[in-house]
Amino acid sequence: MAFILSCAHHEADYNYKQEEIQNFIQETFPMDSLHKERLLPVFQNTEINNRQLAFPLQWYQTEKTLEEVNELYCEKAIEYSEKAIMNCLKNQVLLKRPISASEIDHIIFISSTGISTPTIDAYLMDKLDFSEQTKRTPLFGLGCAGGTSGVAKGYDYLKGAPDKNVLVVCVELCSLTFQHRDISVSNFVGSALFADGASAVLMAGEESELLKEKAESAPRVLGASTRTKPHSQSVMGWKVVNTGFEVIFKKSIPKLVRSFWKDHMKDCFLEYNVEPSEMPFIVAHPGGKKVIEAYIESLEIDTKALDYTKEVLSNHGNMSSPTVHFVLERIMVNNPPQGTKSFMTSLGPGFSSEIVSLEWA
Repeated sequence: MAFILSCAHHEADYNYKQEEIQNFIQETFPMDSLHKERLLPVFQNTEINNRQLAFPLQWYQTEKTLEEVNELYCEKAIEYSEKAIMNCLKNQVLLKRPISASEIDHIIFISSTGISTPTIDAYLMDKLDFSEQTKRTPLFGLGCAGGTSGVAKGYDYLKGAPDKNVLVVCVELCSLTFQHRDISVSNFVGSALFADGASAVLMAGEESELLKEKAESAPRVLGASTRTKPHSQSVMGWKVVNTGFEVIFKKSIPKLVRSFWKDHMKDCFLEYNVEPSEMPFIVAHPGGKKVIEAYIESLEIDTKALDYTKEVLSNHGNMSSPTVHFVLERIMVNNPPQGTKSFMTSLGPGFSSEIVSLEWA
């Protein structure tokens, strides 16, 4: 068993209205104007109002090499991760006292939008004065599923080390994947959805000394489940090219939510003996408007159960792995009553579904 004691985020530097980014893409996207005009309604249909980017829009006007982009990724990923961690460990709403980095036993670091060896968590060890004995598990390639997968892996570790503490850190700079020569619809849709950000989640085992530092009731992780659809690697992901990462999106994703994810969720509801109607909210990665609609249709639930998810999508866009933690943080600071049950869920490359069972305790 494990508890989530704190959760926090850090927003990227530049906030833009969706209309501003749309105007930029209209001028910049490498597609003929007829096709662009046909696709532009995608921006209005996302139900995104604001997005945060790591750089000003002008920076995205010129093509960069993979080397240039990745160097900036490393710089920003370290900065954003550090700030998200400090916001999490010093969260005065969720914690009675600030937690020191030296009290963390294991860092699970998740990112899919840049490459670093040693991984970003190695730099964070020095910057935040973690113990040199702190375990490190860097994870790459999980995409949007990473936020939920990280919590699931923290839970798995704490089952065998119940007196320990885990920090799950996610950082993504999705805007760096914009490609100036890629005329695909996937690149266009990505430019209408993606944003940048970082998050951190503090988890503690059931025998951890930090349990007494939680300020309010906290979500307890009851279990975790992963399901990967066979022969589905082409559904979403990256294609690595000389100028960075080209996004891969198949329009079949909402259909897979209504079939593959729906079956996975149904099995989890049976396993934990709970009905969808009993959950006041679901801690769901937003993905996009069509994904949220597929969630609601699949579970036949009130749209209010996805209000937090829709709010995060509207205010931040899709930041890949950290996004579900933005949803979790909003829920935690509202302090749901003890006994409240929910699922955290995300979908990612593979094609995979990650589900974590939560109960406030």
